[in-house]
Formats: sequence, C-alpha cells, structure tokens
Amino acid sequence: MKNLIRMSGKTLLIVFAFVLIITKGNGQKYFSKNAMIRFHSDSPMEKIEGVNSTSTTVIDAATGKLEFAALNNAFVFEKALMQEHFNENYMESSKFPKTVFKGVINDVSNVKFAVPGTYKVTVTGDMIMHGVTKSITIPAELVVDAKGLHANAKFIVKCSDYKIEIPAVVKDNISNDVEITVKVDYNVLSQ
Repeated sequence: MKNLIRMSGKTLLIVFAFVLIITKGNGQKYFSKNAMIRFHSDSPMEKIEGVNSTSTTVIDAATGKLEFAALNNAFVFEKALMQEHFNENYMESSKFPKTVFKGVINDVSNVKFAVPGTYKVTVTGDMIMHGVTKSITIPAELVVDAKGLHANAKFIVKCSDYKIEIPAVVKDNISNDVEITVKVDYNVLSQ
C-alpha cells in the first residue's frame, strides 16, 4: 500500500509537471518589435517595393489573438522619390500614420507552441489601412523550433479596397494588386 501511495504520488507529480508545461506553452504571449513587412507590386514601368523591419506584433497563444502595427513612413524604398510618393500621394502617411491588423488564428488549437514543427493556419481579422477597415482572411505558417516561434504569410491586397487612389497618369503603369509578405521571429513576452 505504501509503495502504491508513493508510486501514485510520483505519477501525480509527473502528470502535474506535464500539465504545467503544456499550460505554460499554450498560455504564452509572443511579441516582436522588428517584424518584417514587405510589399511588392510589379508594373510595366518598374518594380515597386517597400520594406518595413520595425513593425510590432503580439500573439496570445491561449486565445490565438494577434495584432500587427506598422508605421507607414518606416517603409524603405530603393529610390527616395518612390518613398516620397508612397508617403505623400498614396498612403497619406501624415493623415494615416500607421497600418494595423487585429485578428485571430482560427485554428490555434492545432498549433503546439511547445512542440517543434510547421503549422499551417488561417488568420482572420480587420486590416485598418488608409482610414479604411476591411475584414480579411490570410493563410499563414507558424514554425516552432529550437530558436522559438516564427511566422510567415503572403497575401494580396487591392489598393482600391482601401481607397488608395492611383493617379490616372500612371494608372496603366501601377498595379491595383499589391503582394504583402510578412516574416516574424517572435520573442516570449515575460509574464
């Protein structure tokens, strides 16, 4: 009987430790202050591409809620004139200083934040850009490895959906479709 109690106590301790590890892994919050967001648009005239490596993001592993915020004037272009046109004519960055996404990982229960692997997910939420809020669904990938949590996504947005006007003079040279690429290496947020 004594051995059974001792064994049950050890088993209980092992089960408790396992539950604690799982709860800690799934209840964790992750953040980054240097998420990379790249937009790319091919046009007959030239490639239009801007990169922002100072976007902020947070994920709550327990609920799947996530947020991104990117300052529009932090996008860097190959040509200074493109950057000026982007901020003044298209994004109107002084009037609309940032782009925000607030959403949720739909299938977060399938992601084992404490188990290495690649997890295909979909994210649904509201993109707030250029003063317009639009619901979108994005396919994404979460990767858990020895270095932590990483996220990747690639999707298309239409300038017209966010009331970003392309001047008639260059309308044939600039695409309404813009490819957005997101790459993030997350850190664990201290609790």
